[in-house]
Formats: sequence, C-alpha cells, structure tokens
Amino acid sequence: MYPVHDDDAALLLSLTVTAKRRPAALDEIITALAMARHGEIPAKSKLVDAFARMGVCGLIASAEGGYILSAEAQAMMAGLRAKDDSATRLIRLKQQLTDFNPKDKHPSIRVTQEQLLAAIQSYKAAQHSHKGKNIQTDKPKSKSSWIPTKDLVQGKQHLPSKRRKP
Repeated sequence: MYPVHDDDAALLLSLTVTAKRRPAALDEIITALAMARHGEIPAKSKLVDAFARMGVCGLIASAEGGYILSAEAQAMMAGLRAKDDSATRLIRLKQQLTDFNPKDKHPSIRVTQEQLLAAIQSYKAAQHSHKGKNIQTDKPKSKSSWIPTKDLVQGKQHLPSKRRKP
C-alpha cells in the first residue's frame, strides 16, 4: 500500500476484535476503535476514507450487513503479538501495511457519514447511560459463589483444611 494512515491500522485492529465470530456492525466497530485509541474516535470523513482504502486493497469485505477481515488481513493480524498493548500493535500493524502489496483491485466499501454519525451517537449514548462504567468488562456478581459463615459452622458444606497433613 502506498499511503498508510493511522486510521487504517486502527480500523483493522478494531475489526479483529469485533468480527471474530460474525460480521461486525458499525456501532461495534466504533466501540472497538474508541477502546483501541483510549476514547478518541477519528473524524467521520477519515473513517469513510479508511473503509474505502481497506476495501480497495482487499483487507476488509462486507458480508451479511456487517464487515469482516479478509484472509490476507487475518494473516497480517496473526503476526501480531498478544502481549503488546494497543499502541504497540498499531505501530506494528502500520509497518505491516506499508509492506503490504495488494494483488488485485477489489470493490470499494461504501460507508456514509450519516451511518458513521449514527454509530458514534449510539456509542456516546451508551457511554453516558452507564455513568463511566466500562460496558465491555463489568459483569454482574453472582450470589451463588458466596457461602454464608453460618452454613460453614453448622457443617452444611465441607471445605478441605488448609493445614498440611504429615
């Protein structure tokens, strides 16, 4: 690829996270973009251009109303280390994009600014409705893991001793 932009690498990284099992919707992609870039969302015009560039290069394809990574992009993402943070992954992915040479011309992916605006607004509404909680990682605590001490004392549940036996 000739011109490589930061938004291209961030788009591929967010699609890696969101499109593992099924094609990713735009609001899922925007959420992953914000997480990869620490809450910063690129401008709509830059995202429209990034979708078009990645589509023409054959790294992103549209399927079933969503977007997926192509086989070349999946191979590119498999080369990244899992222990790296998102900034390091973006740098390595940008380097791989500079070395990437597309074999064929693929159709451009059309994403309008109105679609992106709706996805960004739904992301921001979700952020405000959860009052600062991370909607990706907060899970409800289950009450079944807690054992009342009264039941332990009465012998209703047997737990092994922590003391070693000789």
